[in-house]
Amino acid sequence: MIASHNRPELLAPAGDMVCLRAAVAAGADAVYLGLDEFNARRNAGNFTLENFAQACDYAHLRGTSVYVTLNVEILPSEIDRALQLARSAYLAGADAFIVQDVGLAAELRRALPQAALHISTQMNIHNAAGIAAVAQFGAKRVTLARELSLTEIADLSSLAAEFGMEVECFAHGALCVCYSGQCLMSSMIGGRSANRGLCAQACRLPYELHSDASQGALKAPGEHLLSPRDLCTIDIVDELAAAGVASLKIEGRMKSPEYVHEVVSVYREVLDGGVPATDGQHARLAEAFSRGFTTAYLEGERGNDIMSYGRPNNRGVFVGRVARVVDGAAAIVPEKELHAGDVVEFWTNRGHFAATVIGADANDQGEVLIPVDRKTGKGDRVFRVRNAAAAFEDDAFQPRVPLTGTVVLKIGERAYLRLETREGAWSVEVHGDTVEAARTRSITEADVRDHVDRLGQTPFAFDRVGDDGAIALHIELDDGVGMGFSQLHHLRADAIDLLEREMLSAYRGRTADKVVRRAASAAVGSASMDVVAWATNPGNARAVRRARVDAVYVPLLNFRRGQSQLAGVRNDEAEQAGYPKQCIMALPAVDHDPLPAYVSPLSDKAFPATREYGLSFDMWDYVREGKRVYADSLAGTVRALELGAQVEVGPHVPVTNEAALQFMAELGVSRVWLSPELTLGQIADLAQVSPVPLGLVVAGAQELMITEHCLLMSQGPCAETCESCPRRGTAHKLVDRKGFEFPVVTDLVGRSHLYNGIELDAVPVMCDLLDIGISAVMVDTTLMDKKAASDAVGRVLKARDLAVSEHRAAGKRPNTTTGHLFRGVS
Repeated sequence: MIASHNRPELLAPAGDMVCLRAAVAAGADAVYLGLDEFNARRNAGNFTLENFAQACDYAHLRGTSVYVTLNVEILPSEIDRALQLARSAYLAGADAFIVQDVGLAAELRRALPQAALHISTQMNIHNAAGIAAVAQFGAKRVTLARELSLTEIADLSSLAAEFGMEVECFAHGALCVCYSGQCLMSSMIGGRSANRGLCAQACRLPYELHSDASQGALKAPGEHLLSPRDLCTIDIVDELAAAGVASLKIEGRMKSPEYVHEVVSVYREVLDGGVPATDGQHARLAEAFSRGFTTAYLEGERGNDIMSYGRPNNRGVFVGRVARVVDGAAAIVPEKELHAGDVVEFWTNRGHFAATVIGADANDQGEVLIPVDRKTGKGDRVFRVRNAAAAFEDDAFQPRVPLTGTVVLKIGERAYLRLETREGAWSVEVHGDTVEAARTRSITEADVRDHVDRLGQTPFAFDRVGDDGAIALHIELDDGVGMGFSQLHHLRADAIDLLEREMLSAYRGRTADKVVRRAASAAVGSASMDVVAWATNPGNARAVRRARVDAVYVPLLNFRRGQSQLAGVRNDEAEQAGYPKQCIMALPAVDHDPLPAYVSPLSDKAFPATREYGLSFDMWDYVREGKRVYADSLAGTVRALELGAQVEVGPHVPVTNEAALQFMAELGVSRVWLSPELTLGQIADLAQVSPVPLGLVVAGAQELMITEHCLLMSQGPCAETCESCPRRGTAHKLVDRKGFEFPVVTDLVGRSHLYNGIELDAVPVMCDLLDIGISAVMVDTTLMDKKAASDAVGRVLKARDLAVSEHRAAGKRPNTTTGHLFRGVS
């Protein structure tokens, strides 16, 4: 049982005003929502500043906090507007801001320090270094990556507390297969960026897994190879609380009010009840929305059991099988009560389709007849995906704020009314005119009770007490009091108005200075341009060095003996000694802490150690004072700087605006590699003001996803001996329904990296990049063999020299892409 003082906050999604009311009615402690701009669910209903203020008043009167999502990349022209939006939202009542962008986070701390800052999961915080890194923003809370285990959460919760922060974890709802904030698949395929709030959910589409060793598709449990089940922690909320989690977050700003109300209600019941969830509560969660449930990484699971290979959408709950088909209707004997208006799905051997229950009354055989316009047959399974009986009935005044009151009407004294919220949190007193004796009819206690209780168009209602349900209003009334009912109405209205003002005074009385972004340091620019290469094996590294690149970058996971990869395939040769000297070591975007197993203080249950704990390889041994290092996460950047390294920041951070560049300069980084989601014009805008040298990847592989789940597991269970996994010795790719191929590369700790099958080629804009002042361009040879790597680097070197000597552009290679340089993200 969770002690009340350790009970975590229950944080609910609010895609619009109706969903917000559904969340509050169900017992949410806080809601998170988006405004018209800068939030990661731009297709939700969202809020304007006008109705946001109303939403804040509604929530705050009922004791519910409101967090505003500003959890997207902020583009160069947007940073001032984003800051102004935050100021306006703060003045309207926002309790906190959930932020992804490092530039916006840094500026909010400086320009609006009175506003609470929560770090979004999109900032990719998943280790101790990440906690330390975001502490410098003055953050109050950090939402941890979904890929963490309870072992890691317990460790990071304790560390966060040392910095005066708390941690928030996702507790229920959809799981992204990719690390949040690291996905470029929707962006690169269709221009709809997940990091800008318009994810097209390419992960829910069908794919086949192919390998160079196979003829056609490899056998798999289904075709939705990137589609995880939904997260459900209803059975381990006590373990999350014991691990130090301060807030349990329910996903679903694109979901219906019914979903919000039902899911929040179940979690509220279990958190408050202190007993395990019942079968009925599990069924309610499944019926609200489910792709099948999993606790996934929280309990150390990362295999096929966390995936929904069979279907990517709502499964609903099983209600029966088709008994027969008659006159255009399917007859089923339901195992659960059906209602008119329910939506059910029929699963046939030709696919599945939906139908609506028109009449739910059973015939003499116990059958319910459901009209169908598609073919179904005896034995087909039927699932309910919408329960009409669970429809949320919206009321702008519900739930009411419960009150108790006292009325004193004594002749010769001023009329008196005291109102008090439950447990005395708020109270007000008002006085009316002097009470006089009746000239004709005396007022009765029933009259007083009736007219003071007329609260219909207010957020308040009197508590009900006693067996008869009388209102909680104590009345002291002299005999023979005469008073017009309008006087009682005025007394009640004055008290209600005063109570509402008092309860909202902390928000309505806010002030904030005009938000002015600080001036940036002087721009550095660059009159020259280095050409560098990314090499995942010694052969490619030597080949590009012979081609005379200015530097070679080697991922530390590939520098490990026996872990080099050639064209995405692990080499068994021990080639570490073959890397050329002076390579720049590259820290990965994802780097979990090496932690031993965690034993719950609540149940003595053991949760597994992290996979890094079993490695005899510590990447940080290669990060030394004065040495050049490439870091592809904020955590790695800050830790490497603390060790005295010369740090270059990779595009996975990402840096997309002037404020972020200023922050990086103040940290002391030596170069920033820009996000691949920027256009050429946006890059030019940043280069004009950047106080730190800039780099850009211009050729080679483009990583679309990093997944904790190994994409090669769809072939069947494996021993998870990732360092020596034989599947990594063969090239793999996902193939979509249009025939496009996406190479899959898996690293030594079993994380998969999904790449775009169309190679990047920005070489034709080399003149522009040189004019802009880009200090370095990179060729990524991850998917190339030695000859292809040498040729690619030679072409870029030639293009650079041609741009310098003749200011002439090279031609674009066929079947390649310039990424977002000429088509910005939505």
